[in-house]
Order: sequence, then structure tokens, then C-alpha cells
Amino acid sequence: MGRKANKRIDVVYSTNQDYQYDSGDAEQETLEPSKQLLELRYEKKGRAGKPVIRITGFVGTSEDLKDLGKSLRSHCGVGGSDKGGEILLQGDVRPKLMDYLEKAGYKFKRIGG
Repeated sequence: MGRKANKRIDVVYSTNQDYQYDSGDAEQETLEPSKQLLELRYEKKGRAGKPVIRITGFVGTSEDLKDLGKSLRSHCGVGGSDKGGEILLQGDVRPKLMDYLEKAGYKFKRIGG
């Protein structure tokens, strides 16, 4: 396969001159905090024994995910990242994290550890 994969997998042919292909890549609108259900996963495996909290389940734009990640890292005083629809926080900061999310109105589920 020496050529690039075609992104128009679902379209074979259209005779309509005005046809506009919808790639379906539009980001989902951000839900308000009370309608979000975040999963807080405690992990140490594959990280040289160092704990991280992986936050998944956020429904919204990548910009809003970045903003939430930045505010969580700032509040907890730790490093981390936000990519691939997930937020990673370094260290075991679950008490601070759950307190912040509860005050902000987010629903969450604690998983692991």
C-alpha cells in the first residue's frame, strides 16, 4: 500500500454537482458539568511505580478538554497532559481532584486503587 488511505470511504460516486462531502470530523459540543460523567482511574502499571490519575469520559471540544486539564493541574499543583480525549495527572491527588470536580458540578466515578 504505497498510497495514502482515502478518507472518503463511504462515498463511491455522486452525480450531484453541488455535493459537499461531510467528513464527520466535527467536534462534539461540550456538555455542561452536571451532565458529564468522568471516570477517575488510578494507575501505576508501566510507569516505573509512579502513580497517575487518568480522567476519561469528557464529552466536548478538545479546547474545553485542554482548559479543564489546565485548571485541574493548577488546582492540584501537579504536572500532566491532556491528549487523546484524556487528562493525565501525575501523582495520587484524588482527594484534591474529587473536591474540585464536586465543587465544579461534575459527576465522577472513582476506579482502581
